[in-house]
This record gives sequence, structure tokens and C-alpha cells, in this order.
Amino acid sequence: MQFFTSPHSATGSGHPRMAFVLLVLAALAFGGWGLWRAYGPTPANAGERLREATARIDALEQEAATLKRSDQISRQANADLQGTLAERDEEIAGLRADVAFYERFVGATGQRHGLTVHELKLEPQRDPQLWHFVATLTQNLNRGAVNSGHLLLSVEVSDAGRMQKLAWGALRQQQNAPGIEYSFKYFQQVEGDLVLPAGVKPVRVIARLVPSSGAAVEQSFTWGDATAGAPASR
Repeated sequence: MQFFTSPHSATGSGHPRMAFVLLVLAALAFGGWGLWRAYGPTPANAGERLREATARIDALEQEAATLKRSDQISRQANADLQGTLAERDEEIAGLRADVAFYERFVGATGQRHGLTVHELKLEPQRDPQLWHFVATLTQNLNRGAVNSGHLLLSVEVSDAGRMQKLAWGALRQQQNAPGIEYSFKYFQQVEGDLVLPAGVKPVRVIARLVPSSGAAVEQSFTWGDATAGAPASR
């Protein structure tokens, strides 16, 4: 028996295959387009733009760091300047005081006065019972004449509500302690140390100048005035 294949049958079975092939080709084309979009080459100037943006970021960060450092330097410089100005003002005030002090001796209109303790200052030391004193002695009555002698100090204190006077020997912790020698024409600073008993409250300091010739001179200073400006402790 002989069989023949109908042309219509071949054509009918070819259409589904052709549609399938076209569908596969379309899917491949769409997938390839998606891959090209995802992994395809970037625009020609993308790298240049990236480099420009990175360089701009670096430049801005550097500028910000420079401005911050400049601000810190300016603040420190301003603080240093203020400190220097304060030091200069203090130095000028001290020099003016020195000028006024010297004018008392060399100025034609300066008031004449005899031997005196112009200033007495005490400052505490590490040992709370130990005090260092500096006395400024002056005279311009006998110009050109040398004044010499000894300085002795005594301190009036309150001890448990009772007033008593500590003599020079007690303050120096040496019986019959010699006074501090001085010898000058117009002025001189002499200094030394005092030891106060524990528990007493100083009230007043008496300075006694005993010249080589002539009468002794005594002056008193309150403890507050003598210790004004001195630190509480060291």
C-alpha cells in the first residue's frame, strides 16, 4: 500500500515551528538588549566626568581643611596677641611707677624726706610658717650722703585671742640675731626670711631702721598691706 504526504499537512505543521523559532529569536534579542543595557560600554566621557568629580571633591576637602587650620591659627594668634598686649601694659605701668619713684630723688621738685621704709612686701614660701620679705629703703634729704645701718622687723600677732609681739630674734629663730645690713645713698632693697609660730594670726609688721648714726626710725604696716598681691601658698 502506498502512502502520500499531503502538502497541506506539511504546511500546517510548519507554522507552529516557525512561530516557536521566532519566539525564541525574539527572547534572545530582548535578553541581549537587556544585557547590553546592564553591562554594555559606558559613554565615552564617563571616566573623565568621574575624574573631574573626584578631583573637585578632593579640592573642596583640602579647602575646608585649610580654612579650618587658618581659623585655628588666627584664634591662637589673637590669644597670643592679647597676652602680649597685657604683658606690655603691665610692663608700662611698672616703668611709670619706677619713673615716679626715681623722680622723687632726682627731680628738682621732688619732696625731700629722710630715712624711711618706702615699701615692705612679704610672700609665703612652701613651708606655711616661712615668709620671705623685701623692704625698699629710701632717703633723699642728704643727697650724696651714704646711709648705713641695720633693719629689724617685729610682728604683732593674735594668739588664741591674745595680742603679743614677736621680736626679731624670735622671727629669725636666733637669740640676739643681727639685723639686715643696709648702705645706700638714695634707695636700696634688702630682704630676708621670717618664721611665724604655728597657729598665730599676724596683724601688723613693724620695721625698725637703726642707722649707724642718728635716731632709729620705726614704721608699721598692716599684714594685709604687706602681703597684698602675694599668692596664698606655693
